[in-house]
Amino acid sequence: MDNRALTELSATEIAEAVRTGVVSALAVAEAHLARIDEVNPAVNAATVVLTDQARAAAAAVDARIAAGQDGGPLAGVPISVKENIDLTGSATTSGLPFATDHIPAENASFVTKLLAAGAIPVARGNMPDVGLRWDTDNDLYGRTWNPWDRSRVPGGSSGGDAVIVATGMAAAGLGNDYGGSLRLPAHAAGIAALRPSAGRVPAPTRQIMPIELSLQAFAVNGPLARTVADLDLLFGVMHGADDNDPLSVTVPHPSGYDGPRRVAVTVDPAGWGVEPQVAAAVRAAARALTEAGWEVEEVEPPQVDRCATLWRQISASEMAPALLTPGVFPGPLSAGTVKYFTDNVAGVDLLDTAATYSAAWAERHALAARWRRFNTRYPVVLGPVTTAAMPAIGWDLSGPEATTEQWQQHRLLVTANFLGLPAVAVPTGVTDGRPQGVQVISRLHGEHIALAAARAIEAAHPAMTPIDPRP
Repeated sequence: MDNRALTELSATEIAEAVRTGVVSALAVAEAHLARIDEVNPAVNAATVVLTDQARAAAAAVDARIAAGQDGGPLAGVPISVKENIDLTGSATTSGLPFATDHIPAENASFVTKLLAAGAIPVARGNMPDVGLRWDTDNDLYGRTWNPWDRSRVPGGSSGGDAVIVATGMAAAGLGNDYGGSLRLPAHAAGIAALRPSAGRVPAPTRQIMPIELSLQAFAVNGPLARTVADLDLLFGVMHGADDNDPLSVTVPHPSGYDGPRRVAVTVDPAGWGVEPQVAAAVRAAARALTEAGWEVEEVEPPQVDRCATLWRQISASEMAPALLTPGVFPGPLSAGTVKYFTDNVAGVDLLDTAATYSAAWAERHALAARWRRFNTRYPVVLGPVTTAAMPAIGWDLSGPEATTEQWQQHRLLVTANFLGLPAVAVPTGVTDGRPQGVQVISRLHGEHIALAAARAIEAAHPAMTPIDPRP
């Protein structure tokens, strides 16, 4: 191990150092707890610091190693856990003030797997209430600040965990992604994130309850980290079926990819417009893939406009009754969330009949078939995370036009959600003092393909984090 601080090491480096006795898991945990004390006041990303839990878990890892046992593939790796993922001993609030007593009886199954592999939970990550905005703010914990530019949003809804990882408060984070909620905040923070295929990682709770159809189809749980190798490491531990989740599956996760290396590049998905710095980042990533031996072609994937439009119509139509009807929740949602969703619904043709709702899901099947055929020729689609710079704080609350413009900027993000496909966000550099990056999307259960392409892009661009957010 080199002379870098423990909080600068990747998850892979930490696990190797702890397993081989170079450093103790407890020393790693203490370093990250100290880092939280130092930098979290500047960003408000960690909502709850799990000091006692972290020390106990780290001591247990050290005891296993001292007894000659395997410390696990994630030995001593500090992680954050988003506020809507069940972790025993800590409330699953989803950012809601009236949910502070919602302490789960058991961990989400993928959390249990990570802890068994030696991971150390050090903090909870902030989020917008019920994960509903592409920003991170709520009435329970307040705003999370972008560590690169406090005037810009940090993205959402896994914004707290992305900032925790980007600032070195944890080596990796756990979040979820219904409409880009892993990839967008990772992009804003200058780190990487993996949105797995639908079903590859089970639900964020083991409670059995009714779940809206769009949540079943669009939402996934996944990791955030500072390197693509760390995403691969965490996903390799956390994927696999849970008998409480009927949608979850166990599919082998190969350690590499030796199949066709063809990439479809879309600089301006659907031709709705793209800012110059975003286009430049996509083309730089395309050059990196070409130099790494991938066959790259600029070609438009099927009907991004329809995929994005139907994602918005379905999601808004399903959520409107719950979010805009008084008394559905046991307490009020934040004013920002209500304002955002009210404006968002105003710009959507809601699917308010059985016929229109059913037709939308039927069309999704045809669109997924077209993408499946396209992925046979092009196993990887490379494009923007968002087609514009991260917006100024409050812009998404400036009216229905802003919510529509923001959705349009995120059209390739939500297309992956709509189709249930795996995607990796990977940084490519800094433009005007803020991170820039791209995403790669692959076929269903092709996480290893997307990760392989992301590694090639990452190799051509120096790491940008951890970043110190203090003045």
